Amino acid sequence: MFKRIVVLAAVCFMASLGSARAQEPRAELSAFAGWTFSDGVSGTSVRAPDGNTYDRVDPKDSASWGFSFGILAGPNAEVGFIYGQQPSKLVLGGTADRELGDMSVKNYHGYFGYNFGHNDSKVRPFVFGGLGATFFSAADLQSETKLSLDYGGGLNYFAWRNLGMRAHVRFKPTSLDDKSAGDYCDPFGFCQSWLSQIEFAVGAVVRF
Repeated sequence: MFKRIVVLAAVCFMASLGSARAQEPRAELSAFAGWTFSDGVSGTSVRAPDGNTYDRVDPKDSASWGFSFGILAGPNAEVGFIYGQQPSKLVLGGTADRELGDMSVKNYHGYFGYNFGHNDSKVRPFVFGGLGATFFSAADLQSETKLSLDYGGGLNYFAWRNLGMRAHVRFKPTSLDDKSAGDYCDPFGFCQSWLSQIEFAVGAVVRF
C-alpha cells in the first residue's frame, strides 16, 4: 500500500512539473544599455559676447540605459512600459561648440508591441510603438516635461526558454513646442521644434 502511495505521489509530481514547464510565459522584463544620438534643433543665429555665433541647441550624444516591463496579451501581442535615462550635456553649436553644463534626459513611455514567431522560438524579432513624456533637468535650470513618442524594433534571442538577450533600435522624438518661450529659445524649449533621438542598445530579457 505504501509503495502505491509513493508511486502515485511521484506520478502527480511529474505531471504537475510537466504542466508548469508547458505553461506559456505571461510577462517579460528586460534591462538594457547603449548609446543615444541626438539631432539638435537649429534656431536664429545669435552672436555672443565671446565672439562666436550660435544657432543650435543640442543634448550631447552619450550613453543611455533603461528597462522595460511587458504583459503578453496573447501569443504575439504585448503591452507595457519602458523607462530610459540619458546623462548628457547641453551644448550650444555654431562657429564653435560650447557646453553649458550637465543635463539629464529621462523617458517614460507606455507601448504596444508585437513579437514575431512562436513562443518557443529561440529568435523572436519584435516591433513596438507608444507615447509618453520626456523629462529634461539640469543644474541651475528649471526642469521641463514634454510630450514624446517612442517606436522601434529589435531582436530577442533566448538561449534558454525564459532567459535571453535583447537588441533594439529605438526612435524617441520629443515635441519641444513651447509657446511660452515667445520668440526666443529657453534652455529646454529648443526653439519650438522637435528633438530627434535614436538609441542603439543591448541587454538581457527574462520571461515568466
